Amino acid sequence: MMRIPGSGKLKRIASGVRNRIAPGGLILMYHRVTEIESDPWGLCVSPAHFAEHLQVLQKLGCAVRLQQLNQTLKNGKRPHRQIVITFDDGYTDNLYNAKPLLEKYEIPATIFLTTGYMEQEREFWSDELERILLQPETLPEVLSLNINGISYEWKTSNNKDANQHYSLYYSLYELLYPLPAIERSHLLDQLLLWVKKEPELRPTHRMMTSKELSSLQPGNIIEIGAHTVTHPFLATISPQAQQKEIQENKIQLEEIFGHAIESFAYPHGNYNLHTSDLVRQAGFTCACTTSANIVRKNSDRFQLPRFPVENCNGEEFAKQLSKWFLN
Repeated sequence: MMRIPGSGKLKRIASGVRNRIAPGGLILMYHRVTEIESDPWGLCVSPAHFAEHLQVLQKLGCAVRLQQLNQTLKNGKRPHRQIVITFDDGYTDNLYNAKPLLEKYEIPATIFLTTGYMEQEREFWSDELERILLQPETLPEVLSLNINGISYEWKTSNNKDANQHYSLYYSLYELLYPLPAIERSHLLDQLLLWVKKEPELRPTHRMMTSKELSSLQPGNIIEIGAHTVTHPFLATISPQAQQKEIQENKIQLEEIFGHAIESFAYPHGNYNLHTSDLVRQAGFTCACTTSANIVRKNSDRFQLPRFPVENCNGEEFAKQLSKWFLN
């Protein structure tokens, strides 16, 4: 069992937070519980810090399932002091690092799963972009790409400058994310040729397989939610393509788990009113965004806000909870 340093202090801090909790509920958004070399979007929380977060929540006694909070809203009641943990995407560390800690502290969580990467031999596209641009010490001096009919050129003359690598990563991310998956994959192939690399699936960056997914629910601590097939920016694709992403993801997950999947999360928090209608029509009963706000009695159950959680220690996490509840 992991020993949490300063557990007595965390207990006192949690007691202070409890006294400052205002009416309303909170949904917390995590992605990964692991430590990796490069994390350009700050998606990783270390196992030690996650354990401290759970200890604070355990002392508060407020953690509930997402569907419990959803039912509270459906009944027209205020979600007073209800806190929900959610994870997006379905990385393997959710199973091997997060689930054992959730079980230890008896705190439920909802994992929103993307099914299109389960059996693939390549990484999620933004992870592959990170491996191409942020992992090598040096890059070729000039990068030329034609994206959507427009020619772009970047010079990477100062190859030891990590900031330059990150700047290129974020620039390319902004250009690639609105593209259709096939076109984006083609450009990633060009980038792999540029740095003389092959496609790779790093053990630290893979999604859970369908076999691993079947290990998620035993113990009844994990609630399953849907997160589309290929994790697109839904508002950038046609209504027909949105419907396919949403509906096929739901069907695939229900075949794997053998029960109805009722919760959904918009990838990247990207959606429009038409997307919300499609999610409702598909049979979901609630959907989460990435808008940081408290959940109130009158919150739209298909636009539920969530607060992203950073890789901070338990004391800082408790302070954040206090601030969020006062939003």
